[in-house]
Amino acid sequence: MIQARWKKHTLEFKRPSGTSRGVLKKKDSYFILLEDKNRPGVTAVGECGLLRGLSIDNYDEYENKLQEVCDDINNYRLWRDEKLMDFPSIRFGLEMAIIDRKTGSMLELFPSDFLSYESPIPINGLVWMGDKAFMFEQIKDKLEQGFTCVKMKIGAIDFEAELELLRYIREQFSEKEIELRVDANGAFSPENALEKLKRLSEFDLHSIEQPIRQGQWNAMAELCQTSPLDIALDEELIGIHKEEDKRRLLETIRPQYIILKPSLLGGFSASQEWIDLSREQGIGWWVTSALESNVGLNAIAQWTYTLKNPMHQGLGTGQLYTNNFESPLEVEGGFLYHRKGRDWDLMSIDA
Repeated sequence: MIQARWKKHTLEFKRPSGTSRGVLKKKDSYFILLEDKNRPGVTAVGECGLLRGLSIDNYDEYENKLQEVCDDINNYRLWRDEKLMDFPSIRFGLEMAIIDRKTGSMLELFPSDFLSYESPIPINGLVWMGDKAFMFEQIKDKLEQGFTCVKMKIGAIDFEAELELLRYIREQFSEKEIELRVDANGAFSPENALEKLKRLSEFDLHSIEQPIRQGQWNAMAELCQTSPLDIALDEELIGIHKEEDKRRLLETIRPQYIILKPSLLGGFSASQEWIDLSREQGIGWWVTSALESNVGLNAIAQWTYTLKNPMHQGLGTGQLYTNNFESPLEVEGGFLYHRKGRDWDLMSIDA
């Protein structure tokens, strides 16, 4: 018999981080803790990475739903459970905790060379929105750290200033030396998006994420057909649960890439379904964390490694917080490593 409980942990950003939806200073994460009477002293952990303003989870009922799941844990086993359709982050946390319980090894969920031999995952360096000086400082820092792929969030400051920042990078590094990605988070309008994409394409960018707000399938489809710059869907995938709806979205829009955030899509199984459908249609993909703590990031990174996607993944967010959990994860030279000699410090979760 499994027993479950949950705990809340508020993560504090080292520095306010800007997106087109506002500035983030703190973020709540919730943890599902599973205990089995037949295995005393072993606690399985799953992180419910709620991201307000982006997650579709029912915020008002969130803690009530967590308590309901814990009270009736033995009946919440399936990732497609209709009772959790409005709570994809809880689906992710529950799936993670169940896998943790089955493996029997604290947070070693997907055995691979990532864990056994410190084989790294290539990741992009993330440049947050802010004023021009702050973004310039971040870009220089990422380049000095050895990143060969940089992702810049755009849409918050003057577009011409953002173009200047991209020009600065390209004056120093060619397309072969530095891969540049931008993320608009839906900041462009359907009326001006194509013109902006044409100007952005002058800098040999790899792709742009979500140029216009999600839900405008026909406008996005037209952009994907006419844009000189490859388009990746991000927010567009959130809230799409049924396989037939996922297939219809991909067939309608036909993007060049999709971006998978397991916390926002309902977990690993739900994300794998997106991968399978995108492969059928020749659409590329990569995985991105959604500001989870190191607990959730670790799980996502382990799963991502097993997918054997050689592209740069978006898994470099573990250093954002002042009160994150000590973990074996380390970013070095544009790669994410799981260091064998380092331990976890999860006392504050399981207290």
